[in-house]
Parts: sequence; C-alpha cells; structure tokens
Amino acid sequence: MATTATPEAETTASGTAVYIYGIVPSDVELDGGDVTGIGDPPGAIDTVRHGDIAALVSEIKVDRPLGTPDDLRAHARILDASAAEVPVLPLRFGAVVTDRDAVTDELLAQHHDEFAAALDELEGKAQYLLKGRYDERAVINEILDENSDAARLRDAIRDKPEEATRNERLALGELIANTIAAKREADTATAVRALEDLGVEVSVREATHERDAVYVACLATVADQRDLEDVVDDLARQWDERVELKLTGPLAPYDFVHTTRPSG
Repeated sequence: MATTATPEAETTASGTAVYIYGIVPSDVELDGGDVTGIGDPPGAIDTVRHGDIAALVSEIKVDRPLGTPDDLRAHARILDASAAEVPVLPLRFGAVVTDRDAVTDELLAQHHDEFAAALDELEGKAQYLLKGRYDERAVINEILDENSDAARLRDAIRDKPEEATRNERLALGELIANTIAAKREADTATAVRALEDLGVEVSVREATHERDAVYVACLATVADQRDLEDVVDDLARQWDERVELKLTGPLAPYDFVHTTRPSG
C-alpha cells in the first residue's frame, strides 16, 4: 500500500497531523510514554482505538518534510517492536491524516472487519528474513572447478595485459554472473523447501547484490523461532563456508500483508 500525506494534513490549523504506523488489536498496551516515532522532536506513540482494532500513531509537524533516514528507521522500529509482542498490520511509510478523528473515519471504521480478520490470522506470528551471500573466493573457485569454459578463460587472461584480453575478461565476467544467478536460483529453492517443510509461509525477494545466494521472507510462529533457527543452522552446515547466512526477526509482516490507505 502506498500512502502519502493528504492536502488536508498540510493545511491543518494546528500545524500538526497524525502519522499512522500500523494496525494492532485494540487491547494492546503501550509501555508508558517512552516509545517515540518519527519527527524532530519525535512524537510519542499512541493508539486510536475503534472496536476490536487500533492504529499506532504519533503527531508530526506538517511543515517538516518526511523521508529522512531517521524517519524510515523509526517507522520500521515501531512496527518491528510491535510485531515481537502482538500481531500488526504495517502501513507503508508516509500514511498521514489530519487528526485522530480522521484515523477512525478514513481507516479504522471503513476497514474494521477486514483488519480484525487479518490480525486474527497473524496471531502469534511474525516475519523473519533469511539472507545469504556467497563468499566471493569460494564461489569463484567453485565455478572454475565446475566449468571448463570458465577455467579456460581464466587461463587465457592470466598474467596478460588487461587491454589485450578485454574480450576474454568480458566473457568470463558474463559467464560468472550467469552461473551465480543459476546457483542463486538452485540454493533459493533449497532454502524454500527447508522452510516450507517447517510449515511456514515463504516469499522470495529479489536479490540486492550480485553475490546474493538467497533472500527470502517467511511468516512463522514466534514461539517456534528456535525451530526456524535450527533450519537455518542446518543450511549453514550444508553450505559450509560458501554462503554466509543471517536470520533477522521477528519483524512486522511486510511481505505478507497488504493494507488499505486512508481515504481523504
């Protein structure tokens, strides 16, 4: 869901508007007033409740543009901290309405049943990210051992001037890139099978680096995190020193929830 500040929020007489982070059950209890969100100075996190659901919100100044790195980190921090404790439906960065009444009228009241049902399905669950990156030396050596064309091109350029072997270097670079892409596809499939065998929902993300081996999100039961960690440990042993794996979470279920923007 893409959400942006509404014109009304920019012209509110009070000079403030309400920023919405996500949707949680209405019985959520905040830990005092020490939790702060986006803005300078950052606003205290509060809730707007309606029926069985509530919105996590904070006040912001409308004369200050949103989108700094600190704003983005604060948005994610609030959602991820919430996901570790309660089910949460994250809104994408930038959901702003004029006031607390607008939170109810434009979002909570219009989508109460839809949001309540989604929160019920997320009870006890959170998102985890599994990301792995190939060790450069290990994957290159693997390719050279497995592919005679790569080995031939490597030998052709060894100890020769770069300009004189330009075509061979380009060909080797393309071959390595294509081979890594094929390995990524195979290793991602291996990781997905292992995670699905655990009974979790999996979503494959696009690679963010040329040496990414696997990048997947999964929706898992927080109480079973140890089982998830065991699966990752098994993959790490299987891939030995060729892939460095990292499991992050619990996080808000960004890859598994699609919320509706406030109207207005």
